[in-house]
Amino acid sequence: MTTLDAGEGDQAPAHGVGPWEGERPTDARYDPELLEHGDRRNVVDRYRYWRHEAIVADLDARRHPFHVAIENWQHDLNIGSVVRTANAFLAREVHIVGNRRWNRRGAMVTDRYQHIRHHPTVEDLAVWATEAGLPVIGIDNLPGAVPLETYALPRECVLVFGQESVGLSDAVREVAVATVAIGQYGSTRSINAGAAAAIAMHAWVRQHGDIAAGHLA
Repeated sequence: MTTLDAGEGDQAPAHGVGPWEGERPTDARYDPELLEHGDRRNVVDRYRYWRHEAIVADLDARRHPFHVAIENWQHDLNIGSVVRTANAFLAREVHIVGNRRWNRRGAMVTDRYQHIRHHPTVEDLAVWATEAGLPVIGIDNLPGAVPLETYALPRECVLVFGQESVGLSDAVREVAVATVAIGQYGSTRSINAGAAAAIAMHAWVRQHGDIAAGHLA
């Protein structure tokens, strides 16, 4: 297995690996084409040369029981970043509320490995969450919000984030069982929605995740 380093003018990403060296594995999880030509995907080492469907199946067996939802009324550019972070923290699903189309560039192709569900309205999300038995937790710095730093997040829940600059819609605030705020100490009124999502997901991991498992290569 040879690591590929991206040189000047080279289009191969630095995280790629070349063709498999030596006797090739016969495990059905491995992709013959990737073994032959190399694997240039943005995946951790344990998934090198695996078939796409094999990676998704392995992730599905280990996914965490929290979901992430983000409102998309104005084609929020942060959604791709949220999807990428949800993949990193192994969220069960990402829910897009509002416009179905979203900018995938920030996802860095991680949306291929992440289950994504669309809800036309907040009410649709609320119905789905109720039927699934999942409490909706809004994340926003609003008057009366509970500090995320001291809030006991449910193990099974839906973390909902609003649009950049405008925050959570009134509709989400009405269906949420709680709204939690991320502590801020500077002059800015808010932080980037993608950053807020990462902080909230990591807060869930700190409370419920297998910390050791998250540091395995």
